Amino acid sequence: MRNGEDWTAATAEEAERALGYVFKNKELLKTCFTHSTYRNNVAHGGEDNERLEFLGDAVIEFVVSDFLFRTCKKDEGKLTEKRKGYVSKEALTPVAERLGLMKFLRHSNREEDMGGKDGKVQSSLFEAVTAGIYLDGGIGQAKQFLERNLQYMDMESPISALQVYVQERAKVTPDYRERLENGEFYAEVRALGESGGGRGKSKQAAKEAAAKTLLEKLKEREKH
Repeated sequence: MRNGEDWTAATAEEAERALGYVFKNKELLKTCFTHSTYRNNVAHGGEDNERLEFLGDAVIEFVVSDFLFRTCKKDEGKLTEKRKGYVSKEALTPVAERLGLMKFLRHSNREEDMGGKDGKVQSSLFEAVTAGIYLDGGIGQAKQFLERNLQYMDMESPISALQVYVQERAKVTPDYRERLENGEFYAEVRALGESGGGRGKSKQAAKEAAAKTLLEKLKEREKH
């Protein structure tokens, strides 16, 4: 959503269907989808979702930590690195995109001006709605929401798999670059002294293809 567009009861219901959760506090739901650029507009004011992002980050980290502790028999260092692959911006962004959350975000700027080009606004929005569900329904509801959606952040995702692979070997994050070429997106990712490229109809698809290429290259290099 953009400036001047009304947040209606129908909008709220559609957002709840996307989330798979019905809010008791409808104002809280609206706050989850209110970007600071919208709040800062003189014509609107009110509360934005930045504080919710802070809380949501902690809730996601707790739920993922609990899941990994119960299912993964590795030491603390390995668990910490594995968790990073689940809670990073690169992991959260495709989940937010899959749910279509950006459709409901109230903001006053272009998406790229808010950091949406690199996935920051999408991942932050996912954190905000997680916090909203936690505040509205408790940790049980937040855990159910994450368990329904964390399947998209598992190691079948080339981006998440590459993130964990790299962070298990160095305290760095893969560096992605994307551009549009002849109506198709091209992405390149660099890590551990190697690079990989990929193409796709969307930035996310191109990044996944690039991550898959680089991960295969790094694993092949490790064999020799």
